[in-house]
Amino acid sequence: MDTILLLHGAAGASTQLEPLAEKLKDSFNVILFNFSGHGGKPVPPEPFSIELFADEVLNLINKGRLNGINIYGYSMGGYTALYLARNFPEKVNKIFTTATKFSWDETSAEKESRLLNPEKIVEKVPVFADMLSRLHYPENWKTVLKKTAEMMINLGKDPALNDEDFSKIENEILLSVGDRDNMVSAEETIHVYRLLKNGQLFIIPDTGHPFEKISAGKLSAEIKSFFSDS
Repeated sequence: MDTILLLHGAAGASTQLEPLAEKLKDSFNVILFNFSGHGGKPVPPEPFSIELFADEVLNLINKGRLNGINIYGYSMGGYTALYLARNFPEKVNKIFTTATKFSWDETSAEKESRLLNPEKIVEKVPVFADMLSRLHYPENWKTVLKKTAEMMINLGKDPALNDEDFSKIENEILLSVGDRDNMVSAEETIHVYRLLKNGQLFIIPDTGHPFEKISAGKLSAEIKSFFSDS
């Protein structure tokens, strides 16, 4: 049975991917993983970055002797997976991403980072604040959000991947995005799909950005189909 690694999104945690993992466990050995500072893991002293998170996945692969592992990445998890494919192609096999933002510039980064203001979230969306508190316990979720916002600002100034990088990825990649995603556009996803040497594209109907709103059943079926293809 093949192994698949599931990577969560920015300010998220592996527990959000558990319903998907449940749907996949009959076909794969599923590994759930939290980036540092997420899901209760200690917040590192250094800034959050794609490079930091990619190093953590590399450590997991090397320690577990998992070279050639398949990866599903949601949002930032997908970006991290593609960074690995670009820089360490021998370490990963196929990659399936959902709702991954590719178009980073200072304007878009500033817009995204403003959505991660802890004080405003507490004031305007207390239910979401409560969820974040439980998601990252015992770490301080406000610190996680602030470090994530800083990472986005840095990505806007210096993206970890550019068009040339995407065009040099050799791995088989499937990019998916919801047709109603208000954070990641179909246009930017299609743009990167066209750059990839071995890319596929899946527009998920009637679907927005939050992972909890994506049908685990439909998504797992697409994942099984993609990773089972020879």
